[in-house]
Amino acid sequence: MYTYVLQRMVRGLNPASFAMVMATGIVSVAMDVQGWGVPSAILLWIGVLAYVVLVLAYLVRFVRYPGAVAVDLRIPTRTFGFFTFVAATGVLGDRLLIDGHVGVAEVALGITALSWLILGYVLPATAFGARGDEAPLRRADGSWFVWVVATQAVAVLASSLQPKLPGLDSELALLAVSCWAIGVFLYVAVAVFVAARLLLARPAAADVSGAYWVAMGATAISVVAGSHVETMTAVPLTEIVGSTVAAGTFLLWAFGTWLVPALLVAGYWRHVVHRVPLRYEVSLWTIIFPLGMYGVASRTLGTAHDLSIVNGIGHAEIWLACIAWAATFCAMVWTQGRLLLQRSES
Repeated sequence: MYTYVLQRMVRGLNPASFAMVMATGIVSVAMDVQGWGVPSAILLWIGVLAYVVLVLAYLVRFVRYPGAVAVDLRIPTRTFGFFTFVAATGVLGDRLLIDGHVGVAEVALGITALSWLILGYVLPATAFGARGDEAPLRRADGSWFVWVVATQAVAVLASSLQPKLPGLDSELALLAVSCWAIGVFLYVAVAVFVAARLLLARPAAADVSGAYWVAMGATAISVVAGSHVETMTAVPLTEIVGSTVAAGTFLLWAFGTWLVPALLVAGYWRHVVHRVPLRYEVSLWTIIFPLGMYGVASRTLGTAHDLSIVNGIGHAEIWLACIAWAATFCAMVWTQGRLLLQRSES
């Protein structure tokens, strides 16, 4: 009976399920930034365990249920969820690098960069080429910003590894700076699509999910990537782009900060005005990730440029991200446990 239930769960696995690993990994990084070593290590291994389980589940799904995967690829609101695998691998690799696991981080960078390169062409082409009753533009939502997050995840991990691999400092610098720049341009493009959808299609309250928080998370990871690029070992490329990256990093942080009140208002409009029930769903992790990433971005930027207010915002945001992670994790365990029990009894 339980085998059948697990098969159903694997078949219906959300493409964005790796968002849980993304959120856990970045909150672990945030805890390490705060100096909370033990809680940070606990979350790291929760993230690693979840990553392994999800990789195995996805492999089974690809092999046994290719039809379900094909359906996900044809739905623009689900297609970009596959980028969460790229981002999760990059975030975990960066966290493991903090603990000195350079070799593991190198492997993670290889997986992250290769999967980003492949999916970066396949998924958008699939989403825009999908046939349906309405144009893909009318299905653009916050989940599309995960494309940006995945791109910047490559930049973060490459720039973090660059000082530790002197023999590859120029190559890693080129990869980091290129992905940072590509991510910024992609952010602008995706923002245009999503804004056009909001203005033209006017989505219902039920459609304005936590995925829209990724718009802020994408700016935050761009800030972290830019800050890491600034601290890389000096090579000719960094001398050329140094001031541009520094300026762009602060502008992205400012814009991401400006987005927060708008996202809070959207949440109020959804859950209070239109009374959409607040229950556990995968998209909740796409709120936790931006909270944690914004905290890390603020701490990193504030420390690098001696901005005490920005640093203080980062401190507060990390506390909020930790509390939100704990609440969401408990809700996930409770919901999945009840679902597993109900399906086993039916």
